Amino acid sequence: MRILSIHNRYQIRGGEDESREAEEQLLRDRGHHVEVYEEDNDRVSQLGHLKVAMRTVWSVESYNKVRNILRQSNYDLIHVQNFFPLISPSVYYAAQAEGVPVIQSLRNYRLLCANGFLFREGKVCEDCLNHKIPVPGIIHRCYRDSLPGTMTVSAMQTVHRALETWTKQVNLFITLTEFSRNKFIQAGFPADKIVVKPNFISHNSGIGKGSGGYGFYVGRISPEKGIETLLSAWKLLDFPIPLKIVGDGPLSDQVQQAAAEYPNIEWLGRQPLKTVYQLIGEAKFLIFPSLWYETFGRVAIEAFAKGTPVIAANIGAIAELVKNQKTGLLFNPGDSQDLITKVKWMLEHPQQLQQMRIQARSEFESQYTPEQNYQQLINIYQKVIP
Repeated sequence: MRILSIHNRYQIRGGEDESREAEEQLLRDRGHHVEVYEEDNDRVSQLGHLKVAMRTVWSVESYNKVRNILRQSNYDLIHVQNFFPLISPSVYYAAQAEGVPVIQSLRNYRLLCANGFLFREGKVCEDCLNHKIPVPGIIHRCYRDSLPGTMTVSAMQTVHRALETWTKQVNLFITLTEFSRNKFIQAGFPADKIVVKPNFISHNSGIGKGSGGYGFYVGRISPEKGIETLLSAWKLLDFPIPLKIVGDGPLSDQVQQAAAEYPNIEWLGRQPLKTVYQLIGEAKFLIFPSLWYETFGRVAIEAFAKGTPVIAANIGAIAELVKNQKTGLLFNPGDSQDLITKVKWMLEHPQQLQQMRIQARSEFESQYTPEQNYQQLINIYQKVIP
């Protein structure tokens, strides 16, 4: 099978970049030809605001390049991982002009929300979900607190909604969870064009021992990730358990300050992936305190791969991944006291915690290995190939 994978790289590498690269390698390892058309957000500063705005709505350059690639060789399909901001939905039209089916992965809510999170002012926001023109997002400057930036994203959404691009130019969408699928259906996307396929973890370094005696957080240090809930909980703990935090982001100063004031909080900044996996495996549990509708929860699956239970906020897709009392515990999002209660339960029930470790690893082996994911992906591809 010949696949053209299309992706706009982020300036700060994240789960989307890792997931799509793992998917491409999964296909190559099994004998498929995967070509990549890629843009990098480092070009944004070179192009200037006006050119970027125009490209976000319709990139003539991407349209022409993709048509040329498809003309040079026979491709079975194109798989668009991320087109924002430099590639644009124009690549759908290029593919359809050459008679090549289109699959789009939905790893965030960018088609529904200017900031891609359905999150504003510290809480979930669905104000633009069913608006033909996302006026609330424009008013609140939801894209990086920028009126021009928000208007650009909103123009992309509005134009392609009017052109019926999402329904007419895309053969199939892939969401990572049922929760995310239902959000897009709620926003008017056709249910029969959305299938679910989770991410997977390609490494298999075995079960950790969980003997480190600490709780662990890894991820972006930002408001929607629930960092303030996490720090508040550890500041209020009346029983000793260290918290190790790995990551970077706009709230890093708060984490650094908390680590300086409270000896049971340690900030490790960014760490190599190998080190992160070791830390996850030795943790008593991983904490996933998000306040927004996560579309998946890759670090939770990485924890399962190491046999580490997850204490997660009961919201969005992460609440679908973590099975309460089996592979972890769920707490009320934003409720630091409830998080403390769940941490205390983990510490007071060592036998149940050990059983959770076994079940977490079993969940990984049954749901999130490369072998299972490959078959799901091929089945999806076969749905669109004539």
